[in-house]
Amino acid sequence: MRTIFAAAVAALLSVALPAAAAEVDVELVLAADGSGSIDDDELAFQRRGYAEAILSPEVLNAIAAGVTGAIAIAYVEWGGPTSQHTIVDWTVVRDRASAEDFARALVDRPRAAYGYNSISAAIDYAASKIETNEHRGLRRVIDVSGDGPNIGGRPVTEARDDAVARGIVINALVVQRPGGMVRAPGGVPLSVHYERDVIGGPAAFVMIADDRLSFADAVRRKMILEIAGLPATGESDHVSTHRVPRADPSTE
Repeated sequence: MRTIFAAAVAALLSVALPAAAAEVDVELVLAADGSGSIDDDELAFQRRGYAEAILSPEVLNAIAAGVTGAIAIAYVEWGGPTSQHTIVDWTVVRDRASAEDFARALVDRPRAAYGYNSISAAIDYAASKIETNEHRGLRRVIDVSGDGPNIGGRPVTEARDDAVARGIVINALVVQRPGGMVRAPGGVPLSVHYERDVIGGPAAFVMIADDRLSFADAVRRKMILEIAGLPATGESDHVSTHRVPRADPSTE
C-alpha cells in the first residue's frame, strides 16, 4: 500500500510541477524586415543569409564555446503595426544537427508580413517572446534588421526603453540598398536613426551591410558577437555602438 501511495504522489507531482527552465547562453530573437520594401527575392536572400550564418563553423564554434554550449533562437518577420509573425519558433541550437533543423525550417516557411515598417511593434513582439518562453538565458538579445526607418506604431524609443528596462539588449543591422541610402525622418542617415532610436542596452551596436560588408557576412559577424557576448570593435566590423542608461528605480 505504501508503495502504491508513493507512486501516486510522484505521479501527481510530475503533473503539477512545471519543468525547470532550460538554461542557455543567450535567448536571441532575430527580428527581420519583411515589410513591403522587401520583395520576394530579397526576402528569400535574407533568409538564406541567416540560415547560412547559423550553419557557419564560426557561429557553431561560438555556440560550443559558451557556458552552456547552447542558445535558444527564434526568427520573426515584421511589417506594419499589426504584422509581426513567428517564422521559426524557439529552437535550442547546440550542434550542427539542431542548426540544420532551424535553417531548414527558416528557408521553407511561407512569407507572412505585410505593410510598412513598425520597428516599435517588432521590438514589442520580440520582447514578449523573450519574456514568455520556457528558456532561461544568461543574456537576452533582440537582433533587428531593416532597410527603412520606423513609420507606424508607437514611438520606437518607447519600445526600445521598455525592452531595455526588462534586461534585454537590442542590436541592429542596417541594410543599405543600392543606389543610395534611405533616410529617417528629419533627414538623418538611417544608421544614425537606428543608433539613436532603436538599439539599447549594455554594449548595444549597429552593424551596416553595404558594399564593404555583405549581408551574409554582416549577419554571421553579428551573430558571433551576440552569441559570444563580445563587444563590437568599431570600424573593423563596420559598426557603431551606443549605450542607453537604464532607469534607476529609486528615482521613480
